[in-house]
Amino acid sequence: MGMTLEDAAKACGGKLSATEDQKKALVLGGAVDSRKIQPGNLFFAIKGEKTDGHKYVGNAFRDGAVGAVVEEVPEGTNVPYILVESTEKALSAIAGYYRSLFSIPVVGITGSVGKTSTKEMIASVLGTKYNVLKTDGNFNNEIGMPLTLLRLREGHEAAVVEMGIDHFGEMTRMTKVAAPDIFVMTNIGTCHLETLGDMDGVFRAKTEGIPLLKEGSPVILNGDDVRLRRLAGEKRIRPCFFSLEDEGTDAWATDIQSHGEEGTDALLHIRMDGKAQSCQVHLNVPGRHMVSNALAGALVGRELGLSIEEIRKGICSMETISGRSNFIHKDGKTIIDDCYNANPASMKASLEVLSHCGGRKIAVLGDMGELGKDEKELHRGVGTFASGLSIDEFYLCGDLMENLAKGLSDGGYQGKVHYYKKKDALLPQLLADVKEGDVVLVKASHFMGFDEILRALVK
Repeated sequence: MGMTLEDAAKACGGKLSATEDQKKALVLGGAVDSRKIQPGNLFFAIKGEKTDGHKYVGNAFRDGAVGAVVEEVPEGTNVPYILVESTEKALSAIAGYYRSLFSIPVVGITGSVGKTSTKEMIASVLGTKYNVLKTDGNFNNEIGMPLTLLRLREGHEAAVVEMGIDHFGEMTRMTKVAAPDIFVMTNIGTCHLETLGDMDGVFRAKTEGIPLLKEGSPVILNGDDVRLRRLAGEKRIRPCFFSLEDEGTDAWATDIQSHGEEGTDALLHIRMDGKAQSCQVHLNVPGRHMVSNALAGALVGRELGLSIEEIRKGICSMETISGRSNFIHKDGKTIIDDCYNANPASMKASLEVLSHCGGRKIAVLGDMGELGKDEKELHRGVGTFASGLSIDEFYLCGDLMENLAKGLSDGGYQGKVHYYKKKDALLPQLLADVKEGDVVLVKASHFMGFDEILRALVK
């Protein structure tokens, strides 16, 4: 859309060192990893915990970077650069300016659980009518989201971006950058409690951006979440609620039928033009929670002028995402790859999906992180919940999983429970146990490294 290197420097208040011709060069996206540079990219030299991007400025230009944003003058190379106090703040400022060049609708998504699945659902719905830019993978933090916005091109007609946070103040800054026209909140759950304190803290942090929205902006809210219901009285925005049960909301569902790996059927009802319209959908992605995501997608579609048929088509065409309830078939076994991350709500949802599958059902679970002072009780609560599900066997690993095992016992679980401190001890026992016809769920917080277990099961 015509942002030059000179424009980028002005946007972030940086000092530009470049020739007159270089100043007029167009910026085509950005990168913080020199190995991922594309021609025309602006390279942001960020100092991280493991490496310093300033070491790779030369590599970035070798691969086609048009300029670099730096905190230190590059040594040993004569390249155009923008000198700033903070490359991270400069990234946000430049992305915010670039986003302002576009008049297309931007949908921002936040919540404790289901952001990525909801993003995929909304993008699938809007994709039936518009050319949509969406967040790739987990590019949803204060670095990833601005990089997503820098991928906007003239042909895009809508953008769907995730906005993930774990500290107070982050949502305020991200909302200023993204300036979403529609805001979606999936839920308020037990995650990042180490930094946000408690559930009310999560609510405050997630809703920080609402005062920054344009007056009258539609905010799509999970009406089954007691805390999000508090926003019903907000006057500046237009709250639009969805629910799995409440027919008094803007969108709700009936006749929900879970078919395990085969997905989920439901009848959706959406208030459009003053009256409820209904459509029967089949979700390729399993789980009752996915129906909530579909309702959120339906309301975003409604707000952007889609017909009920376009909404239905988009919902039915969404596919699964690697690392998130992705079913893998290997040698007669079914492995549910859900090892990207975990918190109590997402673990309960995944266990419920497993319980609806056929064959012998085995849950391989690891510790959930960032749960704060109540981490033991939260693990125990998941165990109590799981004790009532149709799951044949549990393999548990990690210091905190001992509490989940206690929860299973509290709930009267009668199946087999195997507990290990380390996954090195768990893995050989699991591999010896799993046989043809079994369905195995693999889920833990990312720091547990359960992708190693996944690779061993599908090898």
